[in-house]
Amino acid sequence: MIEWRISKNVLFRVIFVLILGQIASINLSLLSFTSSLLSNRSINVPLTQSLLTYTLLALVNIPIILFRRQKLMVPWYWYLLLAFIDVEANYVVLKAYQYTSITSVTLLDCWTTPWVMILTWIFIGTRYTLGQFFGAATCVIGLCLVLLSDSAGGDSSGGTAPLFGDALVIAGTLGFALSNVGEEYFAKKKDLTELLAMLGIFGMFVSICQILLVERHNLEVIKWSPEAISLFGGFALSSFIYYSVVPYVLKLGGSVLHNLSILTSDVWVLIIRVFIYQQSIHWLYYLAFVVVVVGLIIYSTNDRNAISAIDSENLDNNAQYQLLDEENEGARNETWTT
Repeated sequence: MIEWRISKNVLFRVIFVLILGQIASINLSLLSFTSSLLSNRSINVPLTQSLLTYTLLALVNIPIILFRRQKLMVPWYWYLLLAFIDVEANYVVLKAYQYTSITSVTLLDCWTTPWVMILTWIFIGTRYTLGQFFGAATCVIGLCLVLLSDSAGGDSSGGTAPLFGDALVIAGTLGFALSNVGEEYFAKKKDLTELLAMLGIFGMFVSICQILLVERHNLEVIKWSPEAISLFGGFALSSFIYYSVVPYVLKLGGSVLHNLSILTSDVWVLIIRVFIYQQSIHWLYYLAFVVVVVGLIIYSTNDRNAISAIDSENLDNNAQYQLLDEENEGARNETWTT
């Protein structure tokens, strides 16, 4: 009975984390799409885009922290460092949309996964099973199918300097990996609301300082229109949802599972292109989506950290029940004695 309860909890946990991962993936594809549209309209203000995201995070989560009236669980300078890394990673990746295609950006995001596995192994002490490595490899195979389809059909939406843009994305993936590992540590060890609030407030601070240095001219030349405002709003909302969901995926599944989950954003981007640009999708994209999902399931079901956490929780509960039974038995003996 206990084993069935444990396996059922593991199954529900896997399904829940996978759903959260796909919510993050869909919103990542939407923010990529809006960024691409802004870049196509010669609106190149990646720091301002990020500022909107951090502002929403601060406005929603700071009041909760103030209401609790509790001291910070993590020194403020660690949050400042985390925000700085996250801002710079967002900056170089959003900057890449000026030089390369949306498909290339979303595909090259997969470089975050190996970075994260190395960093979590070194700094958090995460140990991966052969099943997890096999699941991660399966996801990458699915991504290779997308690359194969791109090479067969080509991508008509390429940028002006694809190699430079690709290099920016790869540099950004290292920043995202560092940010993800830091967020995973804070999410698992500390408070999620505090993480989002501090990331928002310090992300605002870093973004504003950098905007004043490098982005003022680009803001001044923007021709504001209802369409431009709606694109900024769409980006801010999608990125806010993405940032709000990610800590829960990191807490329940870890950085690697999060980055494997968002590999499906490549497919969601292509679906958007079909409905918005009326472009046809190669049949390999559908196969790629299925392969990535299978890889996610393999990785999740072989996550021994998740299973051991649930096992320990059930063992603690059983120990409490046993203690209560012993206390009740002792009370009954005292009653009969008296």
